Amino acid sequence: MAKTENSSSCVQGEIRLATVLDQSIFDLMRAIDGCGSINQAAKQLGLSYKSAWTIIERANNQSAKTLITSETGGVKGGGTSLTPAGRILLNLFTKLEAQHQQFLLQLNQTVEADAEVLMLLKPLNIKTSAANQMFGVVTQLSKGPVHTEVLVKLKGGAKVCASLSHTEAEALALEPSSEVLALINQNEISLFVGPEKWRFSARNQLLGIISRVHLDEVNAEIVIYLAGGDSFSALVTRHSALNMGLKPGMQCRAIFKSNAILLARLG
Repeated sequence: MAKTENSSSCVQGEIRLATVLDQSIFDLMRAIDGCGSINQAAKQLGLSYKSAWTIIERANNQSAKTLITSETGGVKGGGTSLTPAGRILLNLFTKLEAQHQQFLLQLNQTVEADAEVLMLLKPLNIKTSAANQMFGVVTQLSKGPVHTEVLVKLKGGAKVCASLSHTEAEALALEPSSEVLALINQNEISLFVGPEKWRFSARNQLLGIISRVHLDEVNAEIVIYLAGGDSFSALVTRHSALNMGLKPGMQCRAIFKSNAILLARLG
């Protein structure tokens, strides 16, 4: 595997496919392809099991097609494998790595010879802290007196509604068929376990199955899978998780307001 650029290099960069699939995702995909186990792949990369799962969920959620699948009881100790789409992207990324490293090497040799350029170079990193980043396509826009409601269909078929100001919607130049990432902070999501007859005022109510529960001393991270394959996580207090009896395999409804969603347009 090609190494990433040296941290002392003046010019650094990483390969991203479609702006969201980065080195960490492909490193894990490559390790999984070699051993067929999430647990073993995580150990190879010095990751925790939870961190590896987070990367997998991010990759699958941000892609138009599922890249990594996992089944219980695989012959390689985990039954985790790349889908055909995942293998295509991994092969592409692998071919680009060597060219990318050679380009950075040549560029840094040029830059290091120019004192003025060295002085002007400053790193720019734009990141989002939102744990949930789900790929979707805009299907409908409804302009009201104050806000524009944007209906987004996730790749698994579930739909979420985002409420943007007119200025925000215009800045993104959204239209039906626009590809977007729906960003939702974990603490914006409330969880409900109970009869279907209950109704809530929040616009977004997604029914899913709890896949994992991570408890610490104060909080609990609940990972929920939807029927179509999309997944997201919610953060509740440890007391709430224990009081509700949240556990893997349980059906759960995730509830969040339309103004809890931030949209980022792709392309």
